[in-house]
Amino acid sequence: MVQAYILIQTEVGKASIVAETISEIPGVIQAEDVTGPYDVIVRAQADTVDELGRMVVAKVQQVDGITRTLTCPVVHL
Repeated sequence: MVQAYILIQTEVGKASIVAETISEIPGVIQAEDVTGPYDVIVRAQADTVDELGRMVVAKVQQVDGITRTLTCPVVHL
């Protein structure tokens, strides 16, 4: 199982609806609208890194109102 944080910037005023929409995507554990340089932070999981990448590109980045994403895989050192 691979987990990652996805940091999202949105159009002005869209953070809440983006977080709500993303929270319904299979594999998303949590989606919260926040303050700071990013507007939404998502915790997601998938079976493989490739599957996680496909989820981000095919589902998360397609949500209306998103301008940029940064995916940060969780590592256990």
